[in-house]
Amino acid sequence: MKIGIVGYGTGGKHFHAPFINAAEGVELAGIVARAPATIARVRADFPDIPIYASLTDMLAAGVDAVTITTPPQTRRELVLEAIAAGVAVIADKPFAPDAKTGRELANAAKAKGVVLSVYHNRRFDHDVRTLKKLIEQNRVGKVWRLHNRMDFDDANTLEGGETGGLLRDLGSHIVDQALFLLGPVKSVYAQLDIIDLPEGPTDASFVLTLTHQNGTKSYLSATKLNRFVCREFRLYGDAGSFVSQGTDVQAQAIFAGQRPADDRDAWGYEQPERWGTLNTPQGSERVPSEQGAYHAYYQAFAQAVRDGSEPPVTPEQAIEVLAVLDAAFVSARENRVVEVI
Repeated sequence: MKIGIVGYGTGGKHFHAPFINAAEGVELAGIVARAPATIARVRADFPDIPIYASLTDMLAAGVDAVTITTPPQTRRELVLEAIAAGVAVIADKPFAPDAKTGRELANAAKAKGVVLSVYHNRRFDHDVRTLKKLIEQNRVGKVWRLHNRMDFDDANTLEGGETGGLLRDLGSHIVDQALFLLGPVKSVYAQLDIIDLPEGPTDASFVLTLTHQNGTKSYLSATKLNRFVCREFRLYGDAGSFVSQGTDVQAQAIFAGQRPADDRDAWGYEQPERWGTLNTPQGSERVPSEQGAYHAYYQAFAQAVRDGSEPPVTPEQAIEVLAVLDAAFVSARENRVVEVI
């Protein structure tokens, strides 16, 4: 499958291109870039890859699929353009500014008969995959609650203004992780911490309490401004608990210049000293990390395009995330529990 990337900021450069290159059955066929500095980065990284001035030009040249990883406020029109051309689409997160717009995009893809997926790649983090396996194996019994904390010392990447904010940024990821692990959400209570940026008031940290339809609860929080880093999961059930304080393995490797294509089998594993701990009446044990593998998303997407199977993240699943975010904004503004519609 030939796939093109639209946009080559940190998302395109660090979280899409390396994993497209590592995915079996996928070929990077072009990159849309306009600014001279961006074009220079593309040429330095991929001297033999065609560079296009627009999505229109890349579609005319011919690709099987595109990844849209431009700023959030530009994605709707680009996704619709690709769909209209009959080309499969991966939309970066946040999929859309709200669930209503997400449904518009999903309906357009369905009407055209093209595969649309959303890049909730953090389902493929090592710690999330480890948790998923433990839940499926019933290792903590009936799940009571999940705590998911994602704190980064990364103030420079906070997107300001009405279409930015941390809830749409990291919140898109950790809400999707909660849905992936525990299922649909019934209601949400949210606290947002707002700062003033040149682009306008912006949520810079948040705490969410999600009540899932199965009765479990998720407690989700994140910040980029509080000058520390913590990646923590805690899972509680009636037969035990699991606690992990891991590292952002894949991102750290990418920023250090490593690439998954160099050794797919060894990619994305947490160091043994950072493995999580399972606590049960039988005692405590360290649980080996599952592999973190963002390239597995692209392999599954290519398979869906080829045979019509379900993509790794469906539009409906991404719309569920947006519906939770929509409810969270209302909850924070009105200081009340909000039902998810």
